Amino acid sequence: MSGPQGSPPDGPAADAELGPLREVELEDVELEKVPLGPGPGDSNGALKPLKGSPGPGRVAGPSGLSKEELLRVAGSPAWQRARWALLLLFWLAWLAMLAGAIAIILKAPRCRSLPPAAWWRSGAAYQLHSPAFQDSDGDGAGDLAGVAERMEEIAALKMKSIIIGPIHKTAPDNIRETRLTEIDSKLGNLEQLQKLLEAARRKGIKVILDLTPNYRGKQEWFGINFNRTNGSQDYLQEKEAFRYWLEKGLDGLRLRGIEQVVNSAPSRVEEWQNLTKNFSVDEKPRALILATVSSNSEEILQLLNQSDTDILFSYYLRETLVPAEPLRADNVRQSVEKYIANCGKTWPSWAIGGFEVGHMASSLEQYLHGLVHVMLFTLPGTPFIYYGDEIGLEDTQPFQNKTPWMLWNTSANGGFTSNASISHFVPPLNRTVQGQMSPPSPLSLIKKLSLLKMKERSLLFGEFESVHSSPTVYVYSRIWDQSDRFLVLLNFGKQSSEISLAGNSLPAEASVELSSVGQRLEGMVSLSKLHLAGGEGLLLKFPFVA
Repeated sequence: MSGPQGSPPDGPAADAELGPLREVELEDVELEKVPLGPGPGDSNGALKPLKGSPGPGRVAGPSGLSKEELLRVAGSPAWQRARWALLLLFWLAWLAMLAGAIAIILKAPRCRSLPPAAWWRSGAAYQLHSPAFQDSDGDGAGDLAGVAERMEEIAALKMKSIIIGPIHKTAPDNIRETRLTEIDSKLGNLEQLQKLLEAARRKGIKVILDLTPNYRGKQEWFGINFNRTNGSQDYLQEKEAFRYWLEKGLDGLRLRGIEQVVNSAPSRVEEWQNLTKNFSVDEKPRALILATVSSNSEEILQLLNQSDTDILFSYYLRETLVPAEPLRADNVRQSVEKYIANCGKTWPSWAIGGFEVGHMASSLEQYLHGLVHVMLFTLPGTPFIYYGDEIGLEDTQPFQNKTPWMLWNTSANGGFTSNASISHFVPPLNRTVQGQMSPPSPLSLIKKLSLLKMKERSLLFGEFESVHSSPTVYVYSRIWDQSDRFLVLLNFGKQSSEISLAGNSLPAEASVELSSVGQRLEGMVSLSKLHLAGGEGLLLKFPFVA
């Protein structure tokens, strides 16, 4: 029986008559009853009508709760209690994790506060002799402009500071011809000095001026009364010179032959320190470096106690390292420990080469050069490196008075001067800066050591402790709080040696940081059986373990 006019027929006949249209209508599902999740074939969670419909032999799948049903369930007392319980559990878990984190922090070892970060304590110092460093105008003599020209090469050494001068006008042993605030015209002028200072600042390098008065005479100081009475000429000049050069932007001053002053007028040193501090501010502290030319260790130790200064420069180690035949490692240990114990509040310093004594290569046997540099950079304090020691420069090469020209390349005169009429000396490539740019070389070793000295806290201001010594091998450690720790192993013998550091409260193994002999492979080595080549300086590193 057909339905009312205009309405679709009922029954199987009607279904057959409607055909596909009936199937489409059956697929129309109320969107409110579509499950709130990805449907079949839908991977991104978009809402789509469910396809298919129950038919003969098919079972309808779950269609989820409608919106009204969800709202009824959400408003029920049981669900509200469950929701509050879940919220409470979340906050309890969060508070428990917070309490655990606080407990871990409180139980963890505290980091030690860093010592005063004066710049002269944070890297090596490079001493250069201006007349022998670089000639900029072809007159055969190095000058201030030449130093500025070589600032890129100086910066590559990773030194914290450079020492220039003396540069003031003077005549040997003649105080009347001395002008501490006037630059010798052979060395340059004030404008060239300012350009040098600007070039150094761009590279982050501090500049120290040597102000030793009678630097061309027999002694560093004129033989007059050091006391302040009667307004002596030298004292008034000296006070004016301190103010003058510090106002020009120098980062520090150095005075050599200090033993002559300390023995005659100890209050003079205190006055210098006060003058320097008056120009120091937090962002730009100034350094006063006093230097002794004495080679007697006991006299040097006495000066340490008498002089109140930022750094006392000396050749203390030369008495132990240079004349000894054969060199004994246990003697080196005694000298080092004695010096550090006597430093007190004075910051330690170490030097082998310098203007008064010449270059390291002319004092020590060649097999010791790398080892001694490893020692200078890893002992507590500031290492002072004399120009050319980084390439093994010798005093027998041009030109005079233990001040050979710096050898930059294999051009005529080693690149020091363009004046070919002076000399036709052409150095071998491996004795120049150009020829030692790639490792292994003395220059590459210095660069590595200098960079480590600047960035590693244990090497900067870590505790120093002797670990082992024998007639040929000396070992010490450098440790700072929770930073990486270092072991320094020095074989002063010409023959190879094998040692064991087991039982010294050290780890079973450590990693190789560098070696002075250049052929050791990087990696881990056992501390229970260590092989050292003859003359090897080995630097090992191991981590802090709580």
